[in-house]
Amino acid sequence: MAKISTKAELMPASAIRKLVPLADAAKKNGVKVYHLNIGQPDIKSPRCALEAVKSNNLVNVSYSNSAGLIELREGLVNKYYKNIGINIEVPELIVTIAGSESVNLSLEITCNPGDEVLVLEPFYTNYNTFAFMNGLTLKAIPTDIRNGFQVPPIEEFEKAITDKTKAILVCNPGNPTGTLYSKESMLALGDIARKHDLFLISDEVYREFCYTDEPHFSAMHIPDLEQNVILVDSVSKRYNLCGARIGCIVSHNKEVMAAAMKFAQARLCPPVLGQIAAIGALDTPQEYFDAVREEYIKRRNYMIEGLNKIPGVFTPLPMGAFYTIAELPVDNTENFARWMLESFRIDNETTMVTPAASFYKTPGKGLNHARIAYVLEIPEMEKAIRILAEGLAQYPGRTI
Repeated sequence: MAKISTKAELMPASAIRKLVPLADAAKKNGVKVYHLNIGQPDIKSPRCALEAVKSNNLVNVSYSNSAGLIELREGLVNKYYKNIGINIEVPELIVTIAGSESVNLSLEITCNPGDEVLVLEPFYTNYNTFAFMNGLTLKAIPTDIRNGFQVPPIEEFEKAITDKTKAILVCNPGNPTGTLYSKESMLALGDIARKHDLFLISDEVYREFCYTDEPHFSAMHIPDLEQNVILVDSVSKRYNLCGARIGCIVSHNKEVMAAAMKFAQARLCPPVLGQIAAIGALDTPQEYFDAVREEYIKRRNYMIEGLNKIPGVFTPLPMGAFYTIAELPVDNTENFARWMLESFRIDNETTMVTPAASFYKTPGKGLNHARIAYVLEIPEMEKAIRILAEGLAQYPGRTI
């Protein structure tokens, strides 16, 4: 029999999605599963985005320009980014197949196989996948759950930098931690990138989900680093258009954008109907964002309070996104998550969380951590937490 490639064999499975078959099997048997495992909110998409697709007068769905529909690019530049103080020109933005392609392009453009990228640990698990696909090594800069996973002292970065280090990759606000990095922290990362002439790849897809009084500080605002910063963005979370698969890559660096265009031409174009939805979403009123932010603050507060009331559980208060990392009193969170889906029920219901070990690069770290998304309405979240608490109490591998 023909054999698949070694790369295909070694390709890491998604930590977020690999337990989905167990959840599907439970549902098939009539079990209700409360999903705290995935960043798919139940918030409605803006009506203007949905109507843009419904009311379009296309007679066929043709290719767009590889860089994206000009109406969307101009709209993002003039309607969105200028409103948040990021001044760019249309050639400095290319529409991508969601933020995922933007991250992957950024790594392909900035690094050669064998190069190294610094990343704050824990990090979005697909960063590891993209690094593997491009033959790169992620070097983890550890953070501490007890201080909310904040940026560690600069010395930790200095110790990790070698002649193979080409970039720093940061997610702000963070997935999976919900950590919001301050202006001071971002400026410190900028100092490191400037000193060592590294690229700073800044994933800012959760920008609208910040729960402090101070505005989000973008890497694009770091002084004297214009040629080193690459911005990753997406409409998936901002407008709850996850399935539209539209994002963008942004940089003032002309060589970066010229290279991005060559890669974009190779995949022809981003999804056209998704782009139409994104164009419509640009008309989303501020009231939508205000209401969504208020709702997430309520959900966050309820979730964090509920989790920290469970004996043996600790989680910090996240100041962005809609995730938290929780320390659980279990031997292995993946075993616990499987047990919950396969064996544990209350009134024929169970709760699903994401094991967090694969959000870590350091061997042995995160084995008793879970990423938990507060993406359900509070009445549903209340049931999910109650089931989680009882599951932890009865789990055979409990450690306290």
